Amino acid sequence: DTLWDLAIAEVEKRKNPDDDDAKPGEVWEKSILFMGNKNGRILTKLSYFSLHREESPKPTLALEYTFGRRARRHNTPKDLAHFWELGGGTSLVELIRIPITSQNIRSFAVVLVLDLSKPNELWTTMENLLQVTRNHVNKILTKLEKTNPEVAAEIKQRMQNNLQRDHPDYELVDPFPIPLVIIGSKYDIFHEFDSEMRKIISKTLRFVSHYYGASLVFTSKSEALLLKARVLINHLAFGYDKSKSVSVDPSKPLFIPAGLDSMSQIGPPPASDSDIGKMRANTPLELWKKVFEKTFPPKRFCDLQDTKDPAQDIQYAEYEVDIMRAQKNQ
Repeated sequence: DTLWDLAIAEVEKRKNPDDDDAKPGEVWEKSILFMGNKNGRILTKLSYFSLHREESPKPTLALEYTFGRRARRHNTPKDLAHFWELGGGTSLVELIRIPITSQNIRSFAVVLVLDLSKPNELWTTMENLLQVTRNHVNKILTKLEKTNPEVAAEIKQRMQNNLQRDHPDYELVDPFPIPLVIIGSKYDIFHEFDSEMRKIISKTLRFVSHYYGASLVFTSKSEALLLKARVLINHLAFGYDKSKSVSVDPSKPLFIPAGLDSMSQIGPPPASDSDIGKMRANTPLELWKKVFEKTFPPKRFCDLQDTKDPAQDIQYAEYEVDIMRAQKNQ
């Protein structure tokens, strides 16, 4: 047999265990895609932190991959987590088609990292990345409904389970089709903002996270805050217990696991009744967007602007290739 034959045979033998009924001795295998603002080095830092890697992380160039293994108990096979990191902000979002496939959709999750220090870019980045991801996942689910309807139904039901049927917001939310964690990075800078600005950003992200059935956590370079983000990531990657603690105080870093918030606690959009009455919105999400962008007008920026040429980066140097490139340029 060739190496490819062996690899194909191994893949065919491997099955992704369901979250709730992984059997003893069975390998748990999950995939997580990190994405967010351009130059968001927190993506790389978080994945290295969750894997206890000691080498210093480098910024993500385009789409990068690493993995981690953990043993649930002594003398048991190690569970496997695949970590993908999308660089370039929204400019390279089409690359999500590579890691998210019909083969691994049952065991896939997304971590969206938003830069709290740049509120004028926040909604645009969030909307673009989640919209493209959701469209791609929905296309996969549409195909699965024809080829494997049981799996498609299971994925949809799993996301509905984030909220109990007796939750007052059960009919008001629109869960993201796969597990989602939203991380607000650079909390140390955000904490210096005016209290009213912090309140608007915090309430908006609480609403968006609750609406999508996502977990929300604010973090920074502080190891104590990174640890909270790591708890959520380890839950997605290795099935560790999800924390039941909640922090909704806008003067402190938010930490709200999926399903533990409510519209009544979040309250209405932070605007006067007269302003809300003038805004034409077809959905609650659209209304919150209009209110948010009134305070933080979306910044017109190009993701590709000021991007350094990776060919000039010493970490990607390859002598023969660089010589040929120099000849071509000449």
